[in-house]
Amino acid sequence: LKDQFDNLDKHTQWGIDFLEKYAKFVKERIEIEQNYAKQLRNLVKKYCPKRSSKDEEPRFTSCIAFFNILNELNDYAGQREVVAEEMGHRVYGELMRYSHDLKTERKMHLQEGRKAQQYLDMCWKQMDNSKKKFERECREAEKAQQSYERLDNDTNATKADVEKAKQQLNLRTHMADENKNEYAAQLQNFNGEQHKHYYIVIPQIYKQLQEMDERRTIKLSECYKGFADSERKVIPIISKCLEGMILAAKSVDEHRDSQLVIDCFKSGFEPPGDFPFEDYSQNIYRTISDGTISTPKQEGMRIDSKTTVSKAKGKLWLFGKKPKPQSPPLTPTSLYTSSTPNGSQYPIFSIEPVHYCMSDIKTGKPRIPSFRSLKRGYFCLQGPALEDFSHLPPEQRRKKLQQRIDELNRELQKETDQKDALIKMKDVYEKNPQMGDPGSLQPKLTETMSNMDRLRMEIHKNEAWLSEVEGKVAARSDRRHSSDINHLVTQGRESPEGSYTDDANQEVRGPPQQHAHPNEFDDEFEDDDPLPAIGHCKAIYPFDGHNEGTLAMKEGEVLYIIEEDKGDGWTRARRHNGEEGYVPTSYIDVTLEKNSKGA
Repeated sequence: LKDQFDNLDKHTQWGIDFLEKYAKFVKERIEIEQNYAKQLRNLVKKYCPKRSSKDEEPRFTSCIAFFNILNELNDYAGQREVVAEEMGHRVYGELMRYSHDLKTERKMHLQEGRKAQQYLDMCWKQMDNSKKKFERECREAEKAQQSYERLDNDTNATKADVEKAKQQLNLRTHMADENKNEYAAQLQNFNGEQHKHYYIVIPQIYKQLQEMDERRTIKLSECYKGFADSERKVIPIISKCLEGMILAAKSVDEHRDSQLVIDCFKSGFEPPGDFPFEDYSQNIYRTISDGTISTPKQEGMRIDSKTTVSKAKGKLWLFGKKPKPQSPPLTPTSLYTSSTPNGSQYPIFSIEPVHYCMSDIKTGKPRIPSFRSLKRGYFCLQGPALEDFSHLPPEQRRKKLQQRIDELNRELQKETDQKDALIKMKDVYEKNPQMGDPGSLQPKLTETMSNMDRLRMEIHKNEAWLSEVEGKVAARSDRRHSSDINHLVTQGRESPEGSYTDDANQEVRGPPQQHAHPNEFDDEFEDDDPLPAIGHCKAIYPFDGHNEGTLAMKEGEVLYIIEEDKGDGWTRARRHNGEEGYVPTSYIDVTLEKNSKGA
């Protein structure tokens, strides 16, 4: 490589250019990672729920799983940013610093090589000059010798001319010898410097350039590895993100989502009941019975047929004339049988039962959902929601009231903590007057106490509404259960009160109940029966029950469970003496009955 200095110059320059080219590649990769992470974060932000209240929080497992996937994707975007940051610090930054150092080192080595070449060229010029001078003096000496020999052989030349020519010859000869010696010295010096240049200086410079190029190659190898390590370091975390997405997908529960829909739209209203039989043949049967079987009691109770028929016809439409407050009592004699020509018997109703049935249709409790939908529409037209949520169906009303009670309890707890803090601060001020005036805290303390009283009143009022709703729902559930039992009877006849019997003579009918006004749609929820027990519990820890609505209990005490934990950490229980209240779920060991009916 002694004569390849220019080629090495080009090669080292190519190496530095390649290093900078790879650094540019890493920089563009970093920009791609940053843009990718930014776009992922924007995508997550775009599809994340913008909820302003708790009512808008996702409840369905499919929605919760999707939002968990978005969170995992956001973490994945963060890992892409970590990759970009690691590449920028460990690879790109290191490459740029090393490229600058490499350029400086290469420049120094090339300058040393050029200096050595320049010094060798200078030695060669000195040697060449001495050579040319020696050659010139030799030619001058030869000319002086030829002139001396010519004059010496010429007989006409004087002795002085010959002597002068001889002196000139000696002078030139002496100068030629001196130039010869100088040329020999310069030649020896040049040969030594040339040997040193090609065997010591230049190989040393080339070796330094070789080491520099090898270090550049090693640095590229390390950067390649660092480039891959930056990606490999985040693979475990990215794998966890992907596993989180898979777990979120597995957490989707279609049955739970269906139950949430049911709980969300459950109204608590009863399904419509059976339509009563409307006997339009009563006048025919009455005419037959008037001519055959009759009793004095029936004659006394008999009403003019025209008047009765007209009244019955007027009462057939559900939204007809306003009914009378009370219908005449129905007696067992109002139902009797009549024979047909073939000997079969069939029931014959008198005008009084028909009159009672028509009145019951008009004045009884509404059993068709349209009544309640009309009522809900009426409340919607009236204005905003009522304070006690009476415009909502029973189940939705119970949930709203429970939510409001929980919020009020949290506010009451805050006010209680604030009151305790103010009392402690007041005690400190009283003991150390220099710290503050105790009287300055009195207005704030009074305001806090007032807020606590107001919150307690609100809680008591809402708990009363909640108890009313829960009692109505329990009563309605009991009535539905009894109705289901009655529907299991497939034989027999139905009495006006809804009882069944195979023997018409065993039917017992009581007087009809007083019916409320047709506009009172919620009279069926006026029962205040206690909630049935759905299980029992045993107290694991004692509980003082100082707060209003809670139930104190001792360790080992056994209570009845009348309402399960709704997710707020409280279970409603009842003592043997009938005292009810809420106890912490974590303080008790609950055992629910499998066949029990919840409140």
